[in-house]
Amino acid sequence: MPALASALAAHAQTPAASVKVAVIQFQLAVSQTNEFQRDYADLQKKYDPKRAALKSLDDQIASLSKDYQAQQTTLSDSERQARVDAINDKKRQEQQLEQDDQSDYQADMQDLVNKVAQKVGAELTAYAKAHGYSVVLDATEQQNQAPTVLYASPGIDITKAIIDDYNAKSGIPAPPPPAPSPASAPAAH
Repeated sequence: MPALASALAAHAQTPAASVKVAVIQFQLAVSQTNEFQRDYADLQKKYDPKRAALKSLDDQIASLSKDYQAQQTTLSDSERQARVDAINDKKRQEQQLEQDDQSDYQADMQDLVNKVAQKVGAELTAYAKAHGYSVVLDATEQQNQAPTVLYASPGIDITKAIIDDYNAKSGIPAPPPPAPSPASAPAAH
């Protein structure tokens, strides 16, 4: 027991200058890896058909509503009620599809984030050990919350180094830049 007490006392007297601290924006590091970018693009493609189905349903509702508005004065009470019921059925169908889509998307997104975050976390640990960091703080700004790090010199932020190391070790190439949309292309005069 006395040996433990003297070891703790010696450790407590270690100058603070020997403690090496780094800061990382962990969520940014995860989201900027090539693997995350690639898998995120794949996830977006996976949900494109569901989004197209929702758009189609929305267009159908708009068309049915427009027709109803244009013809409601000429329809019998039973025809009016049938059209209102048809519109309401489409709206319920759209709402259910939208809820299912959102729930599935959120679950898939959380799985993606967790998968890559676990790998980036392992890379962070290896990097910190290899570079002699005693402490690495997460400076990610949380929603409706200030970051945990109140000040950090830019020289101790290892976010980019972790992203670069992870990308190099993963062997996953950077995704191609997105093609410019026709709306954002400069207009010819």
